[in-house]
Amino acid sequence: MTFVFCLFALLSVALTLNVLRPLYHHPKWIVVSFLAGWLTGELALHVVAVQVFLMFWFAFFGWISGFWGAFALTALVLSMLTLCYHYMSGYKAKIVMDRIVIPHRRKHDLSAWTRHLELDTGRLLRPFSSWKHDSVRVHKDIVYTEIDGLRLKLDIRQPVSEKEKSPVLLQIHGGAWTHGYGSKNEQGIPLMVEMVKRGWVAVAIDYRLSPKATFPDHIIDCKKALAWIKTHISEYGGDPDYIVVTGGSAGGHLSSLLALTPNLPAFQPGFEEVDTRVQGCVPYYGIYDLPNSQRLQMSLGLEIILRKSIVKARKEENRALYDLMSPLTHVNADAPPFLVIHGDKDSLTSLAEAQYFASTLDEVSRSTVEFAEIPGAQHAFDMFSSLRSDYVLYGVAERLEQWARDHGDGDR
Repeated sequence: MTFVFCLFALLSVALTLNVLRPLYHHPKWIVVSFLAGWLTGELALHVVAVQVFLMFWFAFFGWISGFWGAFALTALVLSMLTLCYHYMSGYKAKIVMDRIVIPHRRKHDLSAWTRHLELDTGRLLRPFSSWKHDSVRVHKDIVYTEIDGLRLKLDIRQPVSEKEKSPVLLQIHGGAWTHGYGSKNEQGIPLMVEMVKRGWVAVAIDYRLSPKATFPDHIIDCKKALAWIKTHISEYGGDPDYIVVTGGSAGGHLSSLLALTPNLPAFQPGFEEVDTRVQGCVPYYGIYDLPNSQRLQMSLGLEIILRKSIVKARKEENRALYDLMSPLTHVNADAPPFLVIHGDKDSLTSLAEAQYFASTLDEVSRSTVEFAEIPGAQHAFDMFSSLRSDYVLYGVAERLEQWARDHGDGDR
């Protein structure tokens, strides 16, 4: 059984190494690397607890013996310590968010961010507890449009203690724009719940998904959802004149594209007269340059899925559509405020591309553009509570509150 323990130690070391050095280039293995790195890294304390239990179980039965047993035990302990360090390094995320939040803090601001932010350890032990709160009321599966026999729906979260004209957060889910990879039911929930706790109204939407849908179907649906929100959100206490859009991965792409293309007729067929401006955008680990014009993308998988399922053409065959669907194409001086979030361990979307997009937008936009590079963060790191994700969550929430405050001051 020492051999089995050695295999267990080898697997543990491999998981830790994958957290630190995920695969970026191999189209068949990057998804496996991402899934393993994401769950192992953000649930590191839970993973280590299981490893410690199994280590003592092997030791109790005397199955750790000889040179190879001692060698495997040493490697396992070092691996667990490294994984714990990676998890605790999530505190660096607060340092990153400090640099964004603190310069905009008012002199007598009494928000939690002005003090040492103490995270809820209960949330860290129960990572999905951040998905619900007693102060949040949820309205599920409200139909906002019907197209080709498909009823597209949205969920609304609002404070139990309703008030009028609350700021609105619009959440667009990711999942490679593809059916079966993501939905409104499991993405962006911690941020939506946090903002509703602060008095906002949050809306999560469906949209048509590939391979049935082809660009620009996805963004047209997002614009239709926005049009519905502007018409109906006041019925739920929301302010139709103050909407911030967010989303991760494909949702980061679509939220950025929506924010940068207000009233673009190509994305509003049949409802061109609707004002589709938003007042801010927070894209997480998005895709901003679909034709890879700057050659900053590392994943071959993105090019393959765009060609086979999303655009259904090579970029050489329909470069105009690739450009039209790229947020980078639509960078402009009238863009709303942006806070771009990306992890430095993201193996599915490009950190360098996100940096380039943010810097390019910052050069021309009259609004604030901020970039948060999150140390140690994999793709989808924000889906549940961890030391890293909660610090980013509270930092984003504080910045959204500052945006809403500044917008209100401007109205006065």
